[in-house]
Amino acid sequence: MMVKKSTKKPSPSMDEMIHAELSKLSMGLSPIALAVAYADWAMHMSFSPGKQLAMVQLAHQLFQDTLAQQSDTPLPSNLLVKDSRFDDPAWSTWPFKLLKDNFQANQAWFKEFTHVAGMSKHHEHLMRFFTRQWLDAISPSNWALTNPEVLDNIKATGGQSLMLGMEKYIQDVKRITAEQLKMDHQEARKPAFEVGKDVAVTPGKVVFKNNLIELIQYAPSTQTVHPEPLLIVPSCIMKYYILDLSPHNSMVKFLVNEGFTVFMVSWRNPDSEDRDLGMQDYIQWGLLDTVKAVQALTKSQRIHAVGYCLGGTFLAIAAAILAKKKNPSPLATVTLLAAQTDFSEPGELGVFIDEDQLETLKEEMAKTGYLSGQQMAGSFQFLNSRDLIWSRSTQRYLLGREEVGNDMVSWNKDTTRLPARMHTEYLDSLFLNNALSEGHYRMDGQAVDLMNITQPMMVVATARDHISPWKSVYKIHALTDTEICFVLAAGGHNAGIISEPGHPHRSYQIRQEAQGQGSIEPEAWLTQATTVEGTWWSAWSEWLKHHSHAPIKAQAINPSAGLKNAPGEYVLRRYED
Repeated sequence: MMVKKSTKKPSPSMDEMIHAELSKLSMGLSPIALAVAYADWAMHMSFSPGKQLAMVQLAHQLFQDTLAQQSDTPLPSNLLVKDSRFDDPAWSTWPFKLLKDNFQANQAWFKEFTHVAGMSKHHEHLMRFFTRQWLDAISPSNWALTNPEVLDNIKATGGQSLMLGMEKYIQDVKRITAEQLKMDHQEARKPAFEVGKDVAVTPGKVVFKNNLIELIQYAPSTQTVHPEPLLIVPSCIMKYYILDLSPHNSMVKFLVNEGFTVFMVSWRNPDSEDRDLGMQDYIQWGLLDTVKAVQALTKSQRIHAVGYCLGGTFLAIAAAILAKKKNPSPLATVTLLAAQTDFSEPGELGVFIDEDQLETLKEEMAKTGYLSGQQMAGSFQFLNSRDLIWSRSTQRYLLGREEVGNDMVSWNKDTTRLPARMHTEYLDSLFLNNALSEGHYRMDGQAVDLMNITQPMMVVATARDHISPWKSVYKIHALTDTEICFVLAAGGHNAGIISEPGHPHRSYQIRQEAQGQGSIEPEAWLTQATTVEGTWWSAWSEWLKHHSHAPIKAQAINPSAGLKNAPGEYVLRRYED
């Protein structure tokens, strides 16, 4: 089967060229969207004298609180929050304590200042987000003369730490400049943890392939296996091996050792010729056809299906389609990992989504045919600039400390692209118009109704997820009427999902709702769910086993079906951008 290709590369109009140059000044976002948000805030603030007076009073309160803290009086305000940038004990000494307390007071003040009754929620989100970006940039922790930890380190090393930091800065500038001068389509350098050697080493073979995906089947490691195979669909925004990192934290290896026959979808990294690939192509060729392939390879009528992030959204759509077309559905259970189906509250990613932002992205992608990996990585860095930009810069350039590499950091740098049409449809239909949850999303002309899903579901969210906020993930309860076991894991979008047994400081909350029982509000769920120390993987394995038939003798991978050893070819395809 051949994937649709296009060699057409539209010529940019004068408007598109002007918009592209302006967007560079606003960090790739639509300058019109930012201007409209600011105008909305300014108009509402100018006609709100009560709010203006309240801000003056808050400024006075925070000033008094800051002074009170200098004499060790407990802070009466509940507006300030813990900030890991100021964990070093030296921030408790004068004058650095005054700098820190004043900065945090400003944070609290601007948080209230950007909220005015009557503003559009999206505009308020934009105002708060960009104000926070500006404040994070001027934090006293970012500058050598105002960071006591940096000053102490310079003194202790006789200035060597600062010299090392400047050397690292020069090296990074040279590397970035060299990368920007390279031509398009040049292969990127290999990640620090080599795929197939250091990570993605669970034994397996590619057993099915089309121009969009490779399907990997992993070799059994137990004498018996559960008869229902398990198909994992990762997000096409990422390389699949986030779920098969090093042997000690590989989800795939864990599942194989638990007696499951595991299949993994590995998405191809697209190029400019794939500009016309759409969401429905991804769902058809990446999920619906893959389900058929797993059934044919294993002779199994029912399979467990797992979807991570956008792969989970795709899986929810596919599960609804299969439930409507076939009775019974070939899916025995559905597991969604950090996956949204209702996008009315998309979290920090919502800052990038409105009509103007989408038009800016369309104009940018029209030139290449895809959203580049660098653009995507830059967006995620932008969302968490405090940790990924400013704190990293402080550690590397001011303290002269070498970054501690690990398999997840290496994977995070192994970026992927998205085809222009698919990315546009994803943002337009799901994020902007919330078509899936409102019943407007259509596949082959037929409406997709998540209420058709009757399989038991396990839905896993993470407590500190900026990409798929847990309360947004929780909305699946209102869109289906089936058994749902909901898990809220400690950690963020990636670290909360990769939560292998033995990982320190891991816990989760879990609660199951029976079919037809209805759901409770998220806040009530938090108080009623059971809290468990350790990894949620163990609970998931037991849940899958509960919905599986008795184990059967394990079978080796059919040699005639094996096309190439895991990790396959598609995962190795990289570009400089």
